[in-house]
Amino acid sequence: MLAVSDEVDEALYADGRAVPGAELILACGDLPFGYLDYLMNALDVPLLFVCGNHDPDVSGYRISRAGMTLRAGLPDRPPWPAGAVNADLRIADVAGLRIAGLGGCRRYGEGPNQYTDSQQARRAWSLSRKAAWRRLRDGRGVDVLITHAPPRGVGDGEDVPHYGFTALHALVRRLRPALLLHGHVHPFGAPVPDRQLGSTIVRNVVGRHLLKIEPGGGLLNPRAGGRNAR
Repeated sequence: MLAVSDEVDEALYADGRAVPGAELILACGDLPFGYLDYLMNALDVPLLFVCGNHDPDVSGYRISRAGMTLRAGLPDRPPWPAGAVNADLRIADVAGLRIAGLGGCRRYGEGPNQYTDSQQARRAWSLSRKAAWRRLRDGRGVDVLITHAPPRGVGDGEDVPHYGFTALHALVRRLRPALLLHGHVHPFGAPVPDRQLGSTIVRNVVGRHLLKIEPGGGLLNPRAGGRNAR
């Protein structure tokens, strides 16, 4: 799977075939929807995303029983690429993997997709209940959790806008995903080691990372990745 966040990769934009074999795109926020649309169509694979603090407000959209997209009860066209899936607060089964999503960052000012830790804790609890219901139904757990901000103290920053969410610690304990992917914290070209939260690998995917993961298992190439990975 191709994981992207925060920074448009010009080489990838110029040639989507630079990541052959990708079966899924996971986007962790703060990327232009036009870029995501290009990647999804160039690779011809499903794309799931969560929003970051520099993305527009995409809340309030729902799908009617007839399959029509509504907002405030009226037909509307979502701003994200046609066919892409907004994974925020959702559990989705795609390409053999079970994906959970929780977007947004710590509130530091006005604007969409910002939450206090208490607000994110409530959102995380809602997501964990959905995951628990799915597990009861079919026995499958979450393989990958995608977020915009990292857990507090696990790869986050020391300035308020880049604080991580304490609430993610409890969410990871409940979901036990093999992998948590996030963006938001820019490494500015420096290598970023994977981190561990319980048994979950936490990876900063600013730029682009190409990963192999076994459904129901874990990373097959835990050392692979990076914006220039092939």
